[in-house]
Amino acid sequence: MIKSATPTPHEFEPAFIAGLKSIFEEKIVFNQVLGLKVIDLRPDGVTGRIDMKPELVGHYAYNRVHGGVISAGLDAMGGLAVMAAIGAKHMDEAPEQRLHRFAKLGTIDLRIDYLRPGIGSHFELRAHVLRLGSRVATTRMEFLGPEGELMSAGAAAYIVS
Repeated sequence: MIKSATPTPHEFEPAFIAGLKSIFEEKIVFNQVLGLKVIDLRPDGVTGRIDMKPELVGHYAYNRVHGGVISAGLDAMGGLAVMAAIGAKHMDEAPEQRLHRFAKLGTIDLRIDYLRPGIGSHFELRAHVLRLGSRVATTRMEFLGPEGELMSAGAAAYIVS
């Protein structure tokens, strides 16, 4: 991970975590369709989880998760990592004020490498920010199987202003 010139806090306040989880898990309704839940939310990276369910199957004969679920999940996690990085950059502001900084966040580029079939009872998704600029942020993401095996990897760029 690339180190920032500005030190970041080790953890967020409970109010900021609760607010960001609410945005991510409730207000972004598509994340509910995926069943995407936030497991860990830190300034230097985020972790989520998707439990396999019949609605996510992409290949009926193998009970494989659909590639669109993988790409959408990784894109969402990359965006969440950017939200966390922005929140960490503005720790001098109140949590409620920082939560209003994400209105213009949007994906501008996304690449997913599918490395192994997505077969399993659940999946872990991880993301961290490589660079947070004044206009664009870049991220790396991983989609892991139940035993921690890397199934897909992603990279993305997000507009932040």
